[in-house]
Amino acid sequence: MGAVFAFVAAILLVVAPASQATTPSPTPSPSNQSFQNSISGFLRDDTRAPLAGVTVTAKSGDFTGTTKSGANGSWTIGVPVQGTYRVDLDESTLPEGIKLADGQENPRSVTFSQTSNLSVIFAFGKGIVIQQQDFGQNLINRLVAGLSFGLLLALASVGLSLIFGTTGLTNFAHGEMVTLGAVLVFAFNAMNLPFWLAIILALVGGGLFGYAQDAGLWKPLRRRGTGLVPMMIVSIGLALAIRYIIQFYFGGATQQLPFAQSAEIQIGPISISPNNLWSLVISAVVIALIGVVLLKTRLGKATRAVADNPALAAASGIDVDAVIRLVWIVGGVLASLGGILWAYYRPGVTFDMGSQILLLIFAGVTLGGLGTVFGALIGSIIVGVFVELTTVFGLAADLKYVGALFIMIVVLLFRPQGILGRRERVG
Repeated sequence: MGAVFAFVAAILLVVAPASQATTPSPTPSPSNQSFQNSISGFLRDDTRAPLAGVTVTAKSGDFTGTTKSGANGSWTIGVPVQGTYRVDLDESTLPEGIKLADGQENPRSVTFSQTSNLSVIFAFGKGIVIQQQDFGQNLINRLVAGLSFGLLLALASVGLSLIFGTTGLTNFAHGEMVTLGAVLVFAFNAMNLPFWLAIILALVGGGLFGYAQDAGLWKPLRRRGTGLVPMMIVSIGLALAIRYIIQFYFGGATQQLPFAQSAEIQIGPISISPNNLWSLVISAVVIALIGVVLLKTRLGKATRAVADNPALAAASGIDVDAVIRLVWIVGGVLASLGGILWAYYRPGVTFDMGSQILLLIFAGVTLGGLGTVFGALIGSIIVGVFVELTTVFGLAADLKYVGALFIMIVVLLFRPQGILGRRERVG
């Protein structure tokens, strides 16, 4: 355990100045780095051209925050606490000939819900009337968003399922492996490394962290014959320790990765942000590659053999420890990638972002079938789609994650082994 703590501390010591670094952002608001929560948006006219230099103010009680939109029309105001704010766009700073759309409320009251970043949209254009989005259009958009969310959950779930399948361990520290990927990208980017290199180094760091966990903690515990329940309790303590080590060096504020805020694009009837589209494509490609490796390669067959029966696999000449070590490395890489995509989906990087979706990851794994990789994939997609669709049918945004856990409970009442799991006799 000391080796694992030392590994995490060493990484964060190297990148500790990153918590004080300024996140690359087009908006110059000085309050953004001071507070954990923020209100943001994009200003574009009816031709989709960005509106720069427009003053926006947010007020609540004694707090007043002001900023100007950047060259791409984006603006962000850091706020001290979540709550209701009055957002006022100074129309006198609008470019000549540009005015707010008919019916557009200004100033307007906005309230935080679930996320630490609240988006506010102002519509512009002569004769434009603000209308509610069509139900069918909203349903399609939420379905696509749910698929994107489900696939990024699947990246983390597949790693957790592989670890459970080969070791039997329910690893509650998996959420911190998700967090580490996003934190490392932010840290390396703050060190002025190229963005693509920061992502590669973050994935490598996630893999090394998985290796360090197994070599420094779980392998010695397995050799001592430690039971699965005590090991699960150790993983809970490990999760808390790593979470607050990250907070100590990273800080409690929400930071943004480069290109985190982008306007939605229209693809036929679907409206989706470029980040969510990239997340969907990357997740699908990576999961497809994992499936091919597991089904078509000797390494994949060895992994499935260890997950099915470690003793028989060892008797067949398979190096069980080597397979488990590789599973931990792959699980760390997949969790880091899931954390990076989650930081763009939210958007934002926080010290506890992994723990926020840990129960959803467990829900996906349990729903699909414990220890089954493809079950984790199916279960995660169901959870992601269900989470997003519940808001379409009137469920409060604050309760949408609770709904996913409820559907998991209902399914397990009728099929305890999960969707692709197999029946097992206990006792």
